[in-house]
Amino acid sequence: MVSTLKDAWKMPELRRKIIFTLALLFVYRLGSFIPVPFVDLAQLETLVNDNGMFGLFNIISGGNFGNFTIFAMSITPYINASIIMNLLAFAIPALEKLQKEGEEGRKKLAQYTRFLTIVLALIQALGMSLSFGDLLIDKTTFTVSTVVICITAGTAFLMYLGEQITENGIGNGISLIIFVSIISRIPSGIGELYNYVSIGTMSAISLILLLIFIVVVVFGVVAVNEGQRRIPVQYAKRVVGRKMYGGQTTHIPLRVNMAGVIPIIFASSLTLFPATISSFFPTSAFANWVTTYFAWGSWASTIIYVVLIVAFTYFYTAVTFNPFDVADNIKKQGGYVPGIRPGKPTVEYLSRIMNRLTLFGGAFLALIAIIPILVGDYTGVNLQFGGTSLLIIVGVALEVVKTLEAEMMMRHHQGFLKS
Repeated sequence: MVSTLKDAWKMPELRRKIIFTLALLFVYRLGSFIPVPFVDLAQLETLVNDNGMFGLFNIISGGNFGNFTIFAMSITPYINASIIMNLLAFAIPALEKLQKEGEEGRKKLAQYTRFLTIVLALIQALGMSLSFGDLLIDKTTFTVSTVVICITAGTAFLMYLGEQITENGIGNGISLIIFVSIISRIPSGIGELYNYVSIGTMSAISLILLLIFIVVVVFGVVAVNEGQRRIPVQYAKRVVGRKMYGGQTTHIPLRVNMAGVIPIIFASSLTLFPATISSFFPTSAFANWVTTYFAWGSWASTIIYVVLIVAFTYFYTAVTFNPFDVADNIKKQGGYVPGIRPGKPTVEYLSRIMNRLTLFGGAFLALIAIIPILVGDYTGVNLQFGGTSLLIIVGVALEVVKTLEAEMMMRHHQGFLKS
C-alpha cells in the first residue's frame, strides 16, 4: 500500500487527484468543528451514551451528531436516497430505462437522487428538531428553523463534496467521508479502552484478545476482498483474411465480495431507521417499543442487521454483475466456458457460481459485524461498533489502493502505436 502511494505521488495527474481528495476531506473535518446554535450539548451527550442506535450514528458521523455540528446528519440521507432510487429502478420501468441509457441516464438518476436527498434531509432534520425539543435551549419557530436549515445545508454540502471526490479525486467520495469519520474516532476509542483497563472493566487478557481479533479481521477482510473464482474461457480459432485469430484461453475473475463495503454502509443506515422514526415521537408507545426491542445490540436489531447485510450483498452484486451480458459478450466473441454450452447454460452456470460466492461473502461480512456486538453484550464492554467500523476502514482502504493501481496501470500502458 505504501509503495502504491509513493508511485502514485510521482505522477503529476495522480498527485493532483490525491491533493484534491485530501483538500476536500480536510474541508469536511473543518466543518465538523462548526456547531449548530441553540442546542444543549450536555443533554445530547447523555442521549448518545444511553442509546446504542444513536451511538452508532455518532460513530458513522465522526462525532458530528454528538457535538451537533452542521454535519450532524452526516451523509445518511444521501445513502438512504441512493437505496430508494436503486430499489425503485427495479420496480419502475422508466427508471430502469434510464439506468440502461448510459451516461445521460445516470446523470438524470443522480439528479433525482439529489432531490430526494434534500427531501429526506429536511424531514429528518425537522423530526430531530421537534422530537428532541428538550435539547433546544429555546424551542421557538426561529430556533427550530435555524437548526433545520443548518443541518440540511450541511448534508447537502457533504453530498456535493462526495460527488466531487468521486468525479475528480481518488475513490468513492461517500465511502471516503465515512472512512474519515470513523478514523477520526480512533483516538477517543483508544482512550475508552485505556479507561476500561484502568478501572478494571476490561482485563489485560481481554485487551490482548481484542487486538488479536482486530488483526484477524484485517487479514480476513483482505483475503475475502482479494479472493476470486476464475472461470476459464476458451476462444475458438477463426480465420479473417490471411490471419488466424483466437484459440487462446483466458478467465473471468469473479470476486468473492464484489459488493465491497457498500452492504455494511447500507445495512447500518437502515438499521438506524427505526430509531430515527421513533425519535420523532420520543414519549410515544412506539418509541418505547423500539427502545425495548430494537436497541442496538438486541437480538431483533442484530438479526435485522445480519439479514440486511446479506440482502444488500446480493442486491449490489446483481447491480454490478449481469450474467446475461457476460454470457452474451463471450458468445459474440466466439468464446465458451469449457464443458458448458454457450447461451442460457452459460448464464445459469455463472449465476449459480456467483450466488454461492455472494452467499459466502455476505455471511463473512455479517459474521465480522456481529461478533463485537455479541462480545460487547457478554462482557459489558462497549465494543458493539468495532466490527462494522473495522470492515469499513479496511474495505475502503483496499478500494482506494485498487483505484490507484488501476489509474497507474492505465497511464503506464504505452498503447499499440508505440513499440
